[in-house]
This record gives sequence, C-alpha cells and structure tokens, in this order.
Amino acid sequence: MKFRFLGTGGAFDTDYGNSAAIVSFKGKSILLDCGFTVYPTLRQHELTRTIEYILITHLHNDHTGSLANVLLHCHFFNKNCRPVILYPDDDFRSELYEFLRLQLQKPEQYADFMPLSEMPGITAVDTFGQHAENYQTYAYIFEDAGNRVVFSGDLGQPEALFAHIRSLPPRPTCFYHDITFKEENTAHTYYKKLIPLVGDYHLYGYHCDPSQSPEDNPFPLVYHQPSMMVSAGLHQELSH
Repeated sequence: MKFRFLGTGGAFDTDYGNSAAIVSFKGKSILLDCGFTVYPTLRQHELTRTIEYILITHLHNDHTGSLANVLLHCHFFNKNCRPVILYPDDDFRSELYEFLRLQLQKPEQYADFMPLSEMPGITAVDTFGQHAENYQTYAYIFEDAGNRVVFSGDLGQPEALFAHIRSLPPRPTCFYHDITFKEENTAHTYYKKLIPLVGDYHLYGYHCDPSQSPEDNPFPLVYHQPSMMVSAGLHQELSH
C-alpha cells in the first residue's frame, strides 16, 4: 500500500496543488480526490492511464474541481480506460451523480459507480458537519497486510475520528491528516489540537501551506517527504 500525493495544499495554496493522492492498494490504482489542479498534474506526469478507481472525500471544488475533466480525458484519449467511482453510501452517490450531471449530462457514459463496500480493505468514516456546518464529508481507512492508513479528508473536529480508530483492533496506523496553523480556521484541524490525540500513531500533515509551519509544529508535512510525492518514476511503477 502506497500513497503518492499529487498536491498537498489547501483551497488557496495553489503553489502546492490541491491535496490529492494516487493510492496503490492491493494491485489497484485509486485516485483519492480530484481538485482543480489535479487534472493538469496527472497530465504532467502521464498518469491518466493508470486511474482505475476514484474515491472522493467531499464535493468542495479543491477536491472535485477537475473530476469531469479526468473522466472526459479517459473517455476520449485513453483506450479501455473507464474509471470506477467508489461511493460510501447511496446519498453520496446521488450527490456525486448530480454534481457530474451538471457538467457531463450523462455521467454513466464516462464512469461506472460502485459501492465502497465492494472494495475490501477500505472503509468510510462519516464526518458529517465536522468540516463545514451541515456538510457531508468522509474520512477513509485503508487496511492491508496488518497495516492501517487513515486519510482524514477535511476535518475541523478530529476527536470523533480518533475515537473511532481507537475502537478498532490495534495495528500499526499512519494518519494523513489535514492541518492548519491558524487557530481561527475551524474548518481544518489546528495542529495543537492533534498533539494529545495522536498517541502511538504516525501522523503526517497535509492540506496546508508548508511555509507557514511554526517551529513548534511536531508533525512532519507530506510536502517535505519526497517519497510521498508523485515523481517522474511513478508512471513506470504504476504501469508494471
């Protein structure tokens, strides 16, 4: 299981790209979120052909802004490339479909839809209202070969997610958690709130401007981990 990030910035941190990743999981390639900078990044690294599945945390523009572009590109330019959009529940499938219908008219011409429950090893955590008031978001848990990776999505209130993880059977766990260095930003998790929650977990921060990280931030940022970022070599790796 590998996460390679296409970008690690927030909605307005365009120098660092929208936060999104390609996940290599049990022999499958999953695009995790697809904000407005993701399509050109996929093109830059020649990765559009590698996308088999797409998983979305929520429908804000910095997480879905180029989803229609990716589907159109796969349809018109990549032979035998028809991504499968995974959805955690029927309500979110309807929201995704309507979101795409406004751009594609008939989304089913460009992608298949499959319940996430049919993808063993990945589960969704409902984080409704914990990023924006009355707004649907999801965190995702990936489990493979005794390891667990948690991807927070956008989350201003992390306590419920950590409580859920602690209720699961113990195993080595890595968090990719959105982080903010401004306490007044309640849509994302202020870094100091994570300190008492982490315990034995490995945690990497993303969805931020890394240049704003204060000296007392104890969490490594994905942006500073070259092995976690998409590189020119990823195309060959995913193609074999």
